[in-house]
Amino acid sequence: MSDRTCLSIVLAAGLGTRMKSELPKVLHEVGGLAMVGHVLKALSGAGADRVSVVTGPDMPALSNLVAELMPSARCHVQEERLGTAHAALAARDALLQETDDVLVLFGDTPLVTAETVLKVRSALEQGSDLVVLGFETKNPFGYGRLLTEGGKLLAIREEKDASDEERKVTFCNSGIMGFSGKHALSLMEEIGNANAKGEYYLTDAVEIANRRGLKVSAVAGSEVETQGINTRAQLASCEQDFQNRMRHAAMDDGCTLLAPETVFFSHDTLLEPGVTVEQNVVFARGVKVSSGATIRAFSHLEGADVASGCVVGPYARLRPGTVLGEGAKVGNFVETKNVTFGAGAKANHLSYIGDASVGSASNIGAGTITCNYDGFLKHRTEIGAGSFVGSNSTLVAPVELGDGAFVSAGSVITEDVPADALAFGRARQDIKSGRAKSLRERLKSEKDAKVKRST
Repeated sequence: MSDRTCLSIVLAAGLGTRMKSELPKVLHEVGGLAMVGHVLKALSGAGADRVSVVTGPDMPALSNLVAELMPSARCHVQEERLGTAHAALAARDALLQETDDVLVLFGDTPLVTAETVLKVRSALEQGSDLVVLGFETKNPFGYGRLLTEGGKLLAIREEKDASDEERKVTFCNSGIMGFSGKHALSLMEEIGNANAKGEYYLTDAVEIANRRGLKVSAVAGSEVETQGINTRAQLASCEQDFQNRMRHAAMDDGCTLLAPETVFFSHDTLLEPGVTVEQNVVFARGVKVSSGATIRAFSHLEGADVASGCVVGPYARLRPGTVLGEGAKVGNFVETKNVTFGAGAKANHLSYIGDASVGSASNIGAGTITCNYDGFLKHRTEIGAGSFVGSNSTLVAPVELGDGAFVSAGSVITEDVPADALAFGRARQDIKSGRAKSLRERLKSEKDAKVKRST
């Protein structure tokens, strides 16, 4: 396909009123990415060199996201919502430019793959003038049926217009279409609105193309990947299908998921072969885990880079900016943020390490906290290689521990600790004999007096 040019038009102007949301429908996320973002990724993988996204009026958030995800794409506004053909023609100026293939997709079909888009393009390359993507389903009720004969697509018959025999057809219309560039604009312009809603339907192009004697065909995708999203329930179902796709892909790539149905991925999660993931793990956006690492149960990772041989969790939370060096360990009930762990560094339990660096082979004891925020600014804690921080220590940033520093348990460290130095940061313990007894007597007397007054 490298020598064929391609314009892709993504229809994304729908309000999604059935979602009951002020957010444009295609901005709702699947796997941490807006639905329209998934479609743009598929088009990029299918070699679409020009992309036009049709938006509705007053959708700046959608236009901004498109610019962020695909800076080369252009947005076109459909001022009135008068059907799919009317929407596609909002990109008329793009259609006027010469191109080999024209694809029309929907921004609310996030599971469509580049491979399936390439099927449509391949049919155009083989001489079809119009290609419709269909799918087989056990329950075709409500879908437009694709009526074919000898490899030719004769018509798309809607449920209400189909005969009893046509309703038995299980090959249905996904709505995704491909046009030969030399016929696309004229076919769309010929579509009329003589129907009950007075709208311009892109599917009418099939009848027009057949009437002109053009070659019209259909190719098959899967029902799962062509599903459109109109309701919150459908969004949840799509998320489930997306997660299943990611789980199977991870296992096919050589990862071990001990309970696949309990592991959740983002669209950009990268797991190398040899990674082991235990039960109830969530990978939010921006996570890479290298071969040989183990992510233990009930951990949550976001914006983190985990090197080979690392062990994370159970019950660990890695927040954005966490980078774990080879063989590092972040254990149960440890939270990290914007922190780098050197090779072999450990924080095994019950700690918060944020805005910090931990040198290689250092050990962070249970209950350690880096106090990184003073109410106005964030400050860093630098912990050198081979250091030891005892349990229940508080490191008040900005502060630096040199290589090999040793911090005694229960310390509050407010000043830099030189390399190989031992730091005691505790206040002197003071004992007041008998004070507990007198305190209890006073508190009991106050309580009794309060009860007496209330009665």
